[in-house]
Amino acid sequence: MIHKEMSDVQWNTVASHLPKPAKTGRPGCNDRNTVNGILFVLTTGCRRADMPDRCGSKSTAHLRFSELQQKGTWKRILSGLIKSAHRQGKTSLQKISVGSSSVAAKKGGGQNRI
Repeated sequence: MIHKEMSDVQWNTVASHLPKPAKTGRPGCNDRNTVNGILFVLTTGCRRADMPDRCGSKSTAHLRFSELQQKGTWKRILSGLIKSAHRQGKTSLQKISVGSSSVAAKKGGGQNRI
C-alpha cells in the first residue's frame, strides 16, 4: 500500500488532539514526523524497523503510539475526523464501518506473548 504524508490541514486536525509538550526538560522530537512514521507502519503493514529514517526514531514512534493508545487519543482523533466529515457533507454516519480480522496462532502462540 502507498503511504502519503499528512497535508498541513490534516496535521493541524491531528495536532489539536495531541498532548502539549512539556515546558521543562529535554526538547521532544518532531511530533509530525513521529505521527507520519506511525501512520506509515499502520498503512503499509511493514515492521517498525522498516520505517523510513525521515520519520524519526523507531522506538520513539512505538512509545508514542502506545502512549496515545492508552490515553484514548486515537479514538478522539477518529471521532473528530468522522464528525468533521459529517458536518462537511463528505460522509453519512450510516456508511461508516470498521473492519477487523483474526488469524489463528499456530503452535501455541498465546504462550509466547511479548
